[in-house]
Amino acid sequence: MVALPPAELQPAAQVDAPPGLDNLRSRRHLFVGRASELDLLDAALDDQAGAVVQAVHGLGGIGKSTLAAHWAATRAHGCAPVRWIEADSRAGVQQGLADLATALQPALASALPVEKLAERALQWLATHTGWLLILDNVNDPADIATLTDGLTTGRLLITSRLATTWHHATNLVRLDVLGPDESLDLLTRIATSAGPRDLDGTADLCAELGHLPLAIEQAAAYLVENQLTTPTPRAYLDLIAQHPADMYRDAVVGTAPERTIARIWHLTLDRITALHRPAADLLRTLAWYAPDHIPTTLLNDLADPPARNKAIGLLTAYSMISRDPGTGTVAIHRLVQALARTADPQDPHRQPHDIARARDHATQQLVRALPDDETPKSWPAWRALVPHVDALIDHALPETDTDTTADLVHRVGGFLRNQGAGPRVITYAQRALSAYQRVLGTNHLVTLNARIRLAYAYQAAGDLDKAIALFEQTLVDRLAAKDTPSPDAPGDRTNLAASYEWAGDHLRRAMALHAYANGGAGHLEQAVRLHERILATRQQELGDSHPATLASRSNLADAYRASGDAQRAASLDQQTLAHCLREVGEDHPLTTLIRHKLAGIHTPWP
Repeated sequence: MVALPPAELQPAAQVDAPPGLDNLRSRRHLFVGRASELDLLDAALDDQAGAVVQAVHGLGGIGKSTLAAHWAATRAHGCAPVRWIEADSRAGVQQGLADLATALQPALASALPVEKLAERALQWLATHTGWLLILDNVNDPADIATLTDGLTTGRLLITSRLATTWHHATNLVRLDVLGPDESLDLLTRIATSAGPRDLDGTADLCAELGHLPLAIEQAAAYLVENQLTTPTPRAYLDLIAQHPADMYRDAVVGTAPERTIARIWHLTLDRITALHRPAADLLRTLAWYAPDHIPTTLLNDLADPPARNKAIGLLTAYSMISRDPGTGTVAIHRLVQALARTADPQDPHRQPHDIARARDHATQQLVRALPDDETPKSWPAWRALVPHVDALIDHALPETDTDTTADLVHRVGGFLRNQGAGPRVITYAQRALSAYQRVLGTNHLVTLNARIRLAYAYQAAGDLDKAIALFEQTLVDRLAAKDTPSPDAPGDRTNLAASYEWAGDHLRRAMALHAYANGGAGHLEQAVRLHERILATRQQELGDSHPATLASRSNLADAYRASGDAQRAASLDQQTLAHCLREVGEDHPLTTLIRHKLAGIHTPWP
């Protein structure tokens, strides 16, 4: 046993802190923005009664440690000593306290074990004021309970990815991403640290990285190190698009491997998965949706309600997602999404089969969530889901589409068409047709129907040549498949008779388009007759109030107007407007279109 000088044996309360005890971590990173967060940390200076406990929480890579170090080094908090403790484990906390004890009394280092040194530090903290401990990267509040529950003096500043466990904190600072101007400033300052360079694409790169500080620093450091091969931020964007797994995972020389976004979130998911594996499955599913306003109804079939709720709670607690109780939606950072849907065989959380399963699950959830009708009362539900369908088809490769994907984009494309969405309708119709052709075959009736939907989309966009070609080719292919029952035929009519009727309706549409395109009295009279037949057919099969029938009435009015019978056209439009107001409502695009026509503003309805 080591004998201690008498001075080292005095009670902790009688030990004064010598100068130079601070061990604040090096502030290597540039600091931008965060004025409001710094002010929040300052605000606790006004409350000096008892211990002051503050917690800064947020997503891994958001800059919590950087904020804490900058505040402690630059603000007038008046605390001494300032001690930094790596608090990601119970052992780390204990070692940090032991280091404080030996810093106060160096002779204790060889006389007491770590446990006793930590106890000595706690005794000193409890009997002194004015000190500041920064407990960095706390993963479990239990690891720091002896500090948060047992001390009544001094100041604790906690940084953690945990968002929901700091009820005892004097104030809680939620750290979000940088603003666009701030992230632009950060990337520019690092990227040009070695001299001037071409900054083409800087704003686009910051947006792609979701203004996440660590990702901005990682990208900027890569640009500095690889100036010859990656001369601009736009070149870095191209690398992310072509090699996302490598770019998210690899660090530049001089950067610790764990200081990349892939590694940081890997460690978080290790912990989450150990607690509840379905949470990782949920995160991979969320990766395929739009980042904001994700309805929790899309998560209903993830697991039984308790397991689903636990998964949502864990991801929220670790700042991987955020919840908006007022709207019943969740949000997720776009870079977390990008990583979660990028396969990497080296990462157990991003195995290709798990990512493919999550993509298919996200698709199925969207199909189940689609409303059963397109009446105005269902429009809010449709509109809430469309951004998430947009995101899915944007991120999923067409060759991975299944029949479920095809059904999804086919139905949503139909809704967008009836909403007058223009070019997006063509995108959806093309995607649905491509998927059906690959999954079901070129001449399957469902594929042919998808081709007709694309023809209507071209017609609505004014591309009559493409519309007519598709209508006519589909007629040929449809008649070639005449022995197959038509799922679109009314009632129980099938086979040849139904095939000819189905094809005839679309042939009449093609001929009507020819008439409009070519002009001339004969063609226009033919168009009027064809539209009259189309309207009669739809009235018989669908009823006089069906939206498709109303659209046919509008098209017939257009044919009357084109042939010179403006009075008859206006009369039919007036009748159709009354039907629309009664059946589909004032806000329906067809209602608006007919009103425009009656006001002399003509836009053809598909």
